[in-house]
Amino acid sequence: MKRALLSFLALVSCATPSNTSPSTSETAASSGPAGTAPQVPALPEEVRLADLRQMTFGGENAEAYWSFDGKQLSLQARHEGMGCDRIYRMAVDPTSGAAATVTPVSSGQGATTCAHFLPGDQAVIYASTHLGGEACPPKPDHSMGYVWALYDTYDIFKSNADGSGLTRLTETPGYDAEGTVCGKDGSIIFTSVRDGDLELYRMDRDGKNVKRLTHTPGYDGGAFFNADCSKIVWRASRPQAGKALDDYQGLLKRGLVRPTKLELYVANADGSEAKQITWLNGAAFAPFFHPNGRRILFASNHGDPKGREFDIWAVDVDGSNLERITYAPGFDGFPMFSPDGKWLAFSSNRATAQGKSDTNLFIARWVDDVKPASGAPSAAADRIREDVSFLAAPAQEGRGIGTKGIEAAGGLIETRFQELGLTPAGDTGTFRQAFPVTTAVQPGAGTQVRLGKTVLPADAYTVLGFSGQGQAQGALVFAGYGIVEPSLKVDDYAKLSVKGKIVVVRRFVPDAPEFSDTDKQRRFGDLRYKAWQAAQRGAKALIVVDWPQAPTPAPKEWRMPPEATLPVLHPEGVGDAGLPVVVVKRAAMEPVMGSLLARKRVDAQVDVKLEFEQRAAFNVAAVLEAGEGKLPGLVVVGAHYDHLGFGGRGSLMPDRHEAHGGADDNASGVAALLEIARTLKERRAALKHDVLFLAFSGEETGLLGSTHFTRQRGDAGMKQVTAMLNLDMVGRLRSGGLSVLGAESATEWGPLLARACDEARVTCNPSGDGYGPSDHSPFYAAGVPVLHFFTGTHSDYHKPTDTVEGINAVGTAQVARIVSAVTVGLDGATALTYRKVPSPAPRGDLRSFNASLGTVPDYAGPPNGQKGMLLAGVRAGGAADQAGMLRGDILVRLGKHVIGGVEDLMFVLNSSKPGETVEARVLREGKEVPLEVTFQESKRPR
Repeated sequence: MKRALLSFLALVSCATPSNTSPSTSETAASSGPAGTAPQVPALPEEVRLADLRQMTFGGENAEAYWSFDGKQLSLQARHEGMGCDRIYRMAVDPTSGAAATVTPVSSGQGATTCAHFLPGDQAVIYASTHLGGEACPPKPDHSMGYVWALYDTYDIFKSNADGSGLTRLTETPGYDAEGTVCGKDGSIIFTSVRDGDLELYRMDRDGKNVKRLTHTPGYDGGAFFNADCSKIVWRASRPQAGKALDDYQGLLKRGLVRPTKLELYVANADGSEAKQITWLNGAAFAPFFHPNGRRILFASNHGDPKGREFDIWAVDVDGSNLERITYAPGFDGFPMFSPDGKWLAFSSNRATAQGKSDTNLFIARWVDDVKPASGAPSAAADRIREDVSFLAAPAQEGRGIGTKGIEAAGGLIETRFQELGLTPAGDTGTFRQAFPVTTAVQPGAGTQVRLGKTVLPADAYTVLGFSGQGQAQGALVFAGYGIVEPSLKVDDYAKLSVKGKIVVVRRFVPDAPEFSDTDKQRRFGDLRYKAWQAAQRGAKALIVVDWPQAPTPAPKEWRMPPEATLPVLHPEGVGDAGLPVVVVKRAAMEPVMGSLLARKRVDAQVDVKLEFEQRAAFNVAAVLEAGEGKLPGLVVVGAHYDHLGFGGRGSLMPDRHEAHGGADDNASGVAALLEIARTLKERRAALKHDVLFLAFSGEETGLLGSTHFTRQRGDAGMKQVTAMLNLDMVGRLRSGGLSVLGAESATEWGPLLARACDEARVTCNPSGDGYGPSDHSPFYAAGVPVLHFFTGTHSDYHKPTDTVEGINAVGTAQVARIVSAVTVGLDGATALTYRKVPSPAPRGDLRSFNASLGTVPDYAGPPNGQKGMLLAGVRAGGAADQAGMLRGDILVRLGKHVIGGVEDLMFVLNSSKPGETVEARVLREGKEVPLEVTFQESKRPR
């Protein structure tokens, strides 16, 4: 075992070799017996390896990288009498088993490492110290333990495959090495200290256009591209601030690095979206993509408690499905797939004569279709991957309220709670806690639209879900796109009198530069925004039509673009727009549009009657009782399991009617919740509080499930809740770390959270009060300390592209580990002190950009369908708090504006200014209370 460790120290991937004495010997790499490369039996457990052949015999042979045609290998080798490694290339024919032909490439001067073919296989790159002297560099000082020397004379060179035409590619002072190549364009990824730390860089094949890819303190190296060069994988150390980081930086100043703690990372090829995919707490190195891009092979001492035995392992790009590949005693490492994925080259001590420590090159046929010989040690990541795959599958229909998919999702959670032996905590002894949700809306009898004397057929228009009900009669007034925004110098209602009339507006936004960005298109194209603008000016109803504005001047050949489809009628949250709203097809509006554009009178009538369908949604609730000596109080661990169904208004691709799988939002949180339940069941004896596991429904439609729970429990019952830990979007842990919101909701969270994160070796970023757009908010409003765990937004948020392929399963497992540790850490030694944080809210007033009120809306709305905005809470020190608003008030008017729901408040705040003082009116215990409120400055939402 000691010999195996020494071999690793001498060879570990693309790093400075451990040298003996300088020598000018140019001994060629030893080849096998003439004729054929002998077969070596693979061990019975090595089921992935077939037709195993030994290709070199004696010395140290490693880092064999395939040429792009799969007919050669580049490698580095050191044999008796050689002070340091030299670069060779080897012609191979894996199918015939012919003995390899080995040819020197480098000159034999200095130390060399990491040789890689360039596309076309006529040239290679490698790193060399020969410009610093012909002799081998001095070996590092191992009195400080095992360290690598970062020779500042290492630079990257290119040569012809026969070694001629040597050209220097890097000239920056300091260590430049560990280069590998993209098969598409020949660009090179390498490691350098040019900016003061060991970071990854990418450059063109000629050494130009160098770009830095990583930016985190610690060693980043040994990187490889996947087959299409869209991703990279590498090994990295991430020393924690304090002693570990000081040690790393102190060694770096001396040109040394200690590589005993290395984990694997995957990122986009530009370094973005970097994520850790192993948490093995050992040395993981030499990662290499399978050509399919979904699997990575690497070497590690993970399987040996003493850290001396190195074997080849495989793992999926999300950190799941960890599998041991080799089992031979000693060292196995540097696994490299042939371009077609059929053959694996690797280095090993196997078949080494007694008393020697030779490391030789082997080639084996890779066997994909076989059952692994061992189970997966990273079981938590595998379970999480499986659960997310089920919950986010198209068959679950996006887990929208009222779909079969959400019923199946709830059933899965219920089954898992049963299997764990948890106690049901729902209604009447079940796991389910039901509450009503409006799931569908249909036009009722008497709904119609009349333009002039023509009554439109039912298929010529659609009523919107936020439409008010009733009858509206009056003259039509055309108001362009219905947009009013002083900052853009746009006012489509200027010089128009629309009070008592029916307003007609264009759908979408103008095709103009000021509306070119997506945010403005969504904001000012929002149909509810258009309805609010009309209602504030006294309009009786709103008709929306897709009638694009012709260019000015209009070219002769200009034609209107095809008409967009009518929106689907579905529930649109709490509160209506205060007036009937319909979208009419262009063809139905065409007979009257000429008159409208010419400002001629056209009378119309809009009658709207809506019929709402309600169904019972349900939370899934289960209790794990604490062990002996338990304390009063209940810890809630929650995650919502619903999503957007087939899209709709909440989607960021609202025109795509397809299943929104919500793998991250929030299948990941549910999978983590189930893993936490499993972990805490095993650690039950350490628990000091009972734990209530709650899987919420209705989060996407306004925190309905969590609000129902807190309302049903009442103020007295909520006082028995010690803490609430919420998991929402925890599936994409990246190198930036884990956001933990609500960390200021109790003064004692800091040390408890820091300890849990340190144990999990995850960077945590605590911040903020306990309000926010997720299920922890109703708990915080009810006086409960909360934490909200969140791995960050991404471009797939609320889109059909939020699929399981984007999940970091092992990262999610680490989040579950942290939450489990925090739960166990609530041991009563230090009681949590609820804290109402005096800070303006970035998200309390949804999407407000100008003025802030500091209210926290209850998205479930007032009881009995009453209009207004129910306050779940008010932020300490905010405008509402200073005005005297209270939790439970119903805001019904703000200045001259009627507030029918959350959306109305948003529009009022967007049209108001900080410092402006208005009268607000709230309903409190059935009475209308006037309050004077002065708006504060709003922050942009995060």
